Amino acid sequence: MKDAIEAFLEYLRVVKNSSPHTVLNYGKDLYQFLAFLSPPGTQPPPLRRIKHTIIREFIGHLHDLGLEKSSVARKLAALRSFFKYCVREGLLAENPARLVPTPKLPKRLPSVLSAEEMNDFLNHLATMSPAPGGGLPSQRMREAPGTRKRRDDEGLLLRRDRAMLELLYAAGLRVSELTGLNLVDIDQRERVLRVRGKGNKERIVPYGSKAQESLENYWPVRDQLLDSAMDRRGKPPHTEAVFLNYAGRRLTQRSVGRTVKKYVRLVNINWDLHPHSLRHAFATHLLADGADLRAIQELLGHQSLSTTQKYTHASIRQLMDVYDKAHPHA
Repeated sequence: MKDAIEAFLEYLRVVKNSSPHTVLNYGKDLYQFLAFLSPPGTQPPPLRRIKHTIIREFIGHLHDLGLEKSSVARKLAALRSFFKYCVREGLLAENPARLVPTPKLPKRLPSVLSAEEMNDFLNHLATMSPAPGGGLPSQRMREAPGTRKRRDDEGLLLRRDRAMLELLYAAGLRVSELTGLNLVDIDQRERVLRVRGKGNKERIVPYGSKAQESLENYWPVRDQLLDSAMDRRGKPPHTEAVFLNYAGRRLTQRSVGRTVKKYVRLVNINWDLHPHSLRHAFATHLLADGADLRAIQELLGHQSLSTTQKYTHASIRQLMDVYDKAHPHA
C-alpha cells in the first residue's frame, strides 16, 4: 500500500499538476490511514482486503480523536481519490471508500463587507501617509537617526500594499494567484490579467481604473526594490515577479496575510479581514449589482457552479439584514 500511495502522490504532482499544498495534505491523510491499519509491530493488510467497513472504522477513530467534521470529510475525500486511482490502475476492482458517507457539514456563509465598507477601507489606504501621525505606528516617534530612512521605506511599501489590496478586490484573486503574478501576465492597456489558478488553469480577469492607478504608482517602487536587491549580495532577485519584498524576491502568501491584518489595525476597524475576504467581497458585490452567476464563476476560476452559488446565499443574507433594519414591521 505504501508503494501505491507514493505512486498516487507522484500522479497528483506530475499528471494532475496539483499544488504542493494539496499533495502534502493528501500524503498526510493517506499515511495517517496507513498508520491506523498497521499499529506498531504489525503489517498493513493487502490493498485488496481493505473494505468499506475498515474505512468506516477509521472515520469513527477520527471522530474519537475530536477532529472537526470538515477535517474528517477532507481525509475521506483523500481516500476516495486514492482508491479511485487504484481502480483506474487495475490495483483494485472497486472503490471501497465510495460506500462511506461524508459527514454532514454545517453550511458556513462567507462573512462579506458591504461595498461601502470595502470602498471606505481602500480609500482610507489611498489617503494614508507614512509621515509621523499619518497612520503607520512605527513612525509616531521623534526624529532619530535612521527614522527618515524607515519612513521612506514604509512609504515605498505603502504604495506596494495599496496596489496589492486594490488588485485583490478588483480581480477577485486568490492570494496564491496574486503572489504568482508575473509582469508578462499584466496587459495594462486592456486592463486584464492572465491568472494561473488551481491546477495551473489559466483564465483572463479584468481589473478597474483604481487598481490601474495603484499599479502605476507601484512600478517606481518595484524598480527601487530591484535596484536595492542588485546592490546586496544574496539570493538573486525575482525580476519577473510583480510584487516584491525588500530583498527583491517574490512575496509569500503569508506576507500578504500579515499585510492585510496590519492595515485592518491601522484603519482601526473591528473586522476579521484576510486576503480571501476581498475575493468574497468581489463576488458578492458583482452578484448584488446584477452580474450573471456563470460569469462570476469564470472570473473566480471555480470548476463547479455549486462553489460559486454560496455567494447567492450571502447576497440574500445581506438583503435580509437591510430589510430587518429598514422595514417598520420587521
